[in-house]
Amino acid sequence: MAESSDEQAAIQHYLVCGTEDCQQNGQFYCNACHQPLCEQCRNEHKKSPNTKNHDIVLYRHRKHQLPMEICQDHPKRNVEIFCRECKTPICSKCCTMKEHKGHEFDDLEDIYAEKYALWQGEFSKIQKYFLPTSQDMKTDIKEDATQIKKIMESIRTSIKAEAESLKNLVDEVTSENIEHTHAMEKSLLEMLKSQETIYDDYIAYIWKMSDKFQEYLSITNQKLLFQSKTIKIQPIPETTKPIPPVFSAGQFNRDDITKLLSRVNIPNTKPEKRKIQPMEAVTTHMISTKKKLEQSKEKSNMKLTQSLSSSVTKVREYSVPGVREAYHVSVVKSGKLWVSDWRGNLVQTDLQGNPLEKIKTSDGFGYHTATQDGDLIYTGQYKRMIYRITPDKKITEFIKTGGLMPLSVHSSRINGDILVGMYKDKEAKVTRYSQAGKEIQNILRDNKGQELYSDPHYITENINGDICTSDHNKHAVVVVNKSGQHRFSYTGQGSEFNPFGFHPWGICTDVLGHILVCDHISKSVHLLCQDGGLLSFILSEQQGINHPRGLCVDDENNLYVGQYDTNTVTVYKYLQ
Repeated sequence: MAESSDEQAAIQHYLVCGTEDCQQNGQFYCNACHQPLCEQCRNEHKKSPNTKNHDIVLYRHRKHQLPMEICQDHPKRNVEIFCRECKTPICSKCCTMKEHKGHEFDDLEDIYAEKYALWQGEFSKIQKYFLPTSQDMKTDIKEDATQIKKIMESIRTSIKAEAESLKNLVDEVTSENIEHTHAMEKSLLEMLKSQETIYDDYIAYIWKMSDKFQEYLSITNQKLLFQSKTIKIQPIPETTKPIPPVFSAGQFNRDDITKLLSRVNIPNTKPEKRKIQPMEAVTTHMISTKKKLEQSKEKSNMKLTQSLSSSVTKVREYSVPGVREAYHVSVVKSGKLWVSDWRGNLVQTDLQGNPLEKIKTSDGFGYHTATQDGDLIYTGQYKRMIYRITPDKKITEFIKTGGLMPLSVHSSRINGDILVGMYKDKEAKVTRYSQAGKEIQNILRDNKGQELYSDPHYITENINGDICTSDHNKHAVVVVNKSGQHRFSYTGQGSEFNPFGFHPWGICTDVLGHILVCDHISKSVHLLCQDGGLLSFILSEQQGINHPRGLCVDDENNLYVGQYDTNTVTVYKYLQ
C-alpha cells in the first residue's frame, strides 16, 4: 500500500546498504561512491580492483556529498572544481578553456567538506555553548529575581517589625504618662480632701463657739457675768488653691519620625557582571573531548560493527528474590544492582544476585534511579512525590510534583540533575530538577506547539546531553536536546517491517552515545545511533528475550535486561 508523505516522514531513517538488492544494515560509507555499505559489501568493495582504493569509513564519519549544481556554460557538466585565481566554481570542461589556462584548481568537494565541518562546528557551538549558556544565564536571572523577592520581603518584614516596635514604645510612654496623670490627680484630690477636713473641723469648732456665746447671752445673774472667762475665737485656717497641671504638646514632625526609623536604599557600588563561561574553554574542552571520543569510537565501533549480529554473548543470569518481575533495573557505581517490580518492591543485590536490601513502597511502581553519590531516588505516583533514600537507609520526601503523577526518573551522569517524566489526564511533560530538588526546566511541546509526550514511562540521558524518553502511548522514543528542543522521534522501522507497530519500554544509553530500547511487540532490543537511525536488533527471542522491560548499561559495557514475566535479570556483553 502506498503511504502518504506524512506517513513516510514519520518512518525513521533505516540505514540500508546502497548495493542493489542488498537490504543489510549500512554501517559503513564509501566517500568515493557516496553510498552506505554493509559489512559484507564493504569487504567486497575493498577487494574489487576498481574500488579497493576508495575511502571507506563508518557511516557517522562519512564525508557529506557536494550538492549538485549544473555548469551554466556547459549544462551537461556538474560544477565540481574551484578556480583559485578566478575565485569561482567551475566544471571539468571549464578547466580546459583559455580563460582558466595556467590557473590552480581545488576539489570543490574538499572545500565543501571543510566548510561543512566548519558549519557543523559552529552549529555544535550553538548547541553546546551558546544555547545552554544562555539558558544558564536565564536561570541565573530567575534565581536572582527569586532572591530579590526574598530580600525585599525580608526588608518589608523588618520595616513592619520596627514600626511595631516604635508603636509599642509610643504606647508604653503614653501609658506611663496617663498613669502619671492619674497619680497627679490623686495627689491633688487628696490635698483638697485634707483642706476640706480642716474646714469641717473648723466649722464644728465655730458651732461650739456659737453655742457658748448663746449661753453667755442668756446670763441674768451679774455675779456669773464677772466669773466667766474671756473667750477669743480662733481665726479661719488658711489653705492654698491647687496648681493644676499644664499639658505641654510634644514637638515633632514627619522628618523626626523618619529619622527614628530605618531607611532602605541601594548601595552605591558597581554592579557585579554575570559570569559567562569563556567559549575558548568550552571549545577547547569540546575539541579535546571530541578527539578522545572519536578515537574511542574508531577503536570500539570497528569491533562493535563486526560483532553486532554474532558476538552478543550472555555473561550471566540470576533471579532476584523479593520481586515478581524486573520492570526496572539500574546499576550503582559500587557494583550493586537495584531491581523493582510493578507492585512497588525495590530490591538491591550484588552483581551475583545476592540480596542486600529490600524496600516496600506503597506509592506506585518503584521506578527509580541511582545518583552518583549512591542515593536511590524513586517515584511515588499516587502521592505525587519523588523520594530519596540515602546510603544510611534514611527515606525522605525529596520533590513534590504538584498535580502531575511522576512516572520515570533519571539522575544525570553529566551534572547530577534529576529528570522526571510525569503526566495527568491529557497533559504530560519532562521536568528537570537540580540536585537540591529545585525545578529548572519544563519540556512539553516542540517548536510547532505540538505535545511531545503522552506517557513518558522510561527516561534517560545521552552523552551529548540529549534527553531520551520512552513514551508507550506515543509508540515512540522521543529525543530532545539539553535545551528541550525536539530532535527526533523514533517510531520503529515502519509498518512495512512490523505491521503491529512499535511499543517501547525500558531505555538506556551507552558510552558511545547509542540508544538502546525495548520493543514489546517485536520482543527485541533496538540499538539506535545518536541521531535516531536503527543500527541493529542486538537482542531478540533467539537470545531468550521474550518480554524485555527494564534496561541499563554498567561502566564495563554490560547490558542488563529485565523482563516483566520473570524476576530473572540477564547480562549481555555487546561492546568489546
